[in-house]
Amino acid sequence: MAGKTVLYVEDEENDLLFMQRAFRKAGIGPALRAVGNGQEAIDYLAGNGGFADRARNPLPAVVLLDLNLPVISGFEVLEWLKSQAELSALPVVVFSSSAREEDRRRAFDLGAKEYFEKPNSAFLFSPVVEVLRERWLEAEDGTGL
Repeated sequence: MAGKTVLYVEDEENDLLFMQRAFRKAGIGPALRAVGNGQEAIDYLAGNGGFADRARNPLPAVVLLDLNLPVISGFEVLEWLKSQAELSALPVVVFSSSAREEDRRRAFDLGAKEYFEKPNSAFLFSPVVEVLRERWLEAEDGTGL
């Protein structure tokens, strides 16, 4: 797991704080990187602008993506990723407040590997972090299986 990171794309400050706490509690706090909207996610993944330094902004092992984002939506980030040959295999786990079946289906159609509905309690972020750790950060082959 050494050196593997998770890029969390989230505009809700409280959700970011809850996720940071869950990562720290799991002992993997340094693995979490965060951006606040879809454009920043694309810039981070493409290594544009302030994200060009890969030592400080490494490519993640997995992207944890909210769908309802300002500037560029999570769906648009998924579409962009799918169009990037060098990034199209990057696993994306959707973490959204949307319980709509059509959102879930569209996310999977656009390449998401998993879909978690955001819990209504900060204490329930930890199980999501455990899944990320087991499937994407500790998996030897990086397949999440």
